[in-house]
Amino acid sequence: MVIATTIAGIVAYVIINFVLFLATLAAADGVASDHKSLALIGGAVLLALIAFGGGTLLLLLRKPWSRGLGLGLMIGWALLTIFTAGFCTGVNPSFYTDGLL
Repeated sequence: MVIATTIAGIVAYVIINFVLFLATLAAADGVASDHKSLALIGGAVLLALIAFGGGTLLLLLRKPWSRGLGLGLMIGWALLTIFTAGFCTGVNPSFYTDGLL
């Protein structure tokens, strides 16, 4: 059960990350265009808070389904950070500040 919910947690985090990533970029280009870096930092902090804050809370519930889901959120954040070189999770700010976006 833990393995299945861990995989579900990874998939859930990828979906959450995709939606928040697009929302953060839209906010940085639209409403917060004067404060683009602040919007990008806020999005990166929110994604990390969902992964590690939500993951920790789920681990503290000490149920098999919550333990797997919490680990899956954290593993999902780590995998996306590695596979996208920090672009999708906001860890590598040089992508945003060097004019790529």
